Amino acid sequence: MSIYLAIFGKPRYMGLFNLTEPPRETLLVAETMRGTELAMLGGPLSPDQEERYRNSCGEDFSDGQVKGGEPSLQEITYLREAAAEDIRESASAREEEDAVLLKAREILKNHKLSMKLVDVEFLLDRKKLFFYFTSEQRVDFRAFVRDLAKEFKTRIELRQIGVRDEAKAVKGLGPCGRRCCCSSWLHRFTPICIKMVKEQNLALNPTKISGICGRLMCCMSYEHHLYGELWKCLPNPGSKIKTPAGNYLMDGVDLSAEAVRVRSPEGKEILVRVGDFERFKETVAAGETWEYTGARDSLKAAGDERARPSRKRAADVRDEPAAKPAPQPEKRKAAEKDAREQPAADKADEREIPPGEGGAKKKRRRKKPAPQGSRTEPVKLHEAAPSPGPEKPREKQAGGQAPADVQKKRSQPRRRRPPRRTGENPGRSHNADAAAPEN
Repeated sequence: MSIYLAIFGKPRYMGLFNLTEPPRETLLVAETMRGTELAMLGGPLSPDQEERYRNSCGEDFSDGQVKGGEPSLQEITYLREAAAEDIRESASAREEEDAVLLKAREILKNHKLSMKLVDVEFLLDRKKLFFYFTSEQRVDFRAFVRDLAKEFKTRIELRQIGVRDEAKAVKGLGPCGRRCCCSSWLHRFTPICIKMVKEQNLALNPTKISGICGRLMCCMSYEHHLYGELWKCLPNPGSKIKTPAGNYLMDGVDLSAEAVRVRSPEGKEILVRVGDFERFKETVAAGETWEYTGARDSLKAAGDERARPSRKRAADVRDEPAAKPAPQPEKRKAAEKDAREQPAADKADEREIPPGEGGAKKKRRRKKPAPQGSRTEPVKLHEAAPSPGPEKPREKQAGGQAPADVQKKRSQPRRRRPPRRTGENPGRSHNADAAAPEN
């Protein structure tokens, strides 16, 4: 005869029963302390496993079990394997529970009690209806129970649960993105304190270390025993070591390297193996410098790549393209000087062009041609700024040609004359140029 473990009820109670032959189905019908229920078979247990289950569930924690209810681990009686009719009846009860919860909340508003209904559960034979609620204080709900019994025509039982049990019943998602441990596999709640968070070098941010229940996450206790072994021979986190050079601060521990992180007065982080901490303390207290190469070697053996800077392999360095050499300061300064002198030389060339030869004429913005049929007046050129008289005779030489330097300047595309406007009198402009030397 073997001992088997079964799980039943929304609070995920555990039951132990004896059976000679292993059941063929995972769902079975059992008689528990609450009544006839549909349970899920967990599997056979060895004597050592049975003892561990009894010891762990026998400890009394504040949120470990439903207040006023049955123990989380109990002896149950195996009745039979679940038939198709039992499974349909259980599914129908689950669907009806949603409507029952809404109706019960409407009844609760009339009583004005400081309590919150979280969940409802029918037994397989529908002889009992359980209501789970949360409240910060003791509540007298006798009148509320009478109204519920009158409404649903069955036996009513109310069970007060804590905030952690509420998250267990709701079955939400944790900050890690997975189902909460309490609603999937965790069968008991262990007390979590802020000291566990400090010893694991975690940030004291409530939003990062709290679960959906508002309490510290249960996973804080999974690796705490490993950190506790390292801190057993070390001062508390945040302790200071006074030395002639300043104070050394205990930052935390490195679990993979079995070393402690110490921050020097200069702000540099030092890794010291736990076995060498006493010698490190004596060395820095005497004012000497500590050589921490041994901790780095232990980090290398543990495979912690974060403690050392990343190095590129020789093959990766050869594959990278060669970087362009940076320009020398002397060549860069000479290039900047040439760039500054070039605009100045262009301006000097423009000043050397005689104003009467077209070089000093002010460049005008081209205007859009006026539409046909509109009256436009001829544009007068060179009347606002007449050219000086003594320079004009240089325009005409033997053969009626201008000097070579003037022809060269006129050949440049940027020295174009503005186009003639529509309705412009070309003879007037010629007369204006011819009349300039007489002034």
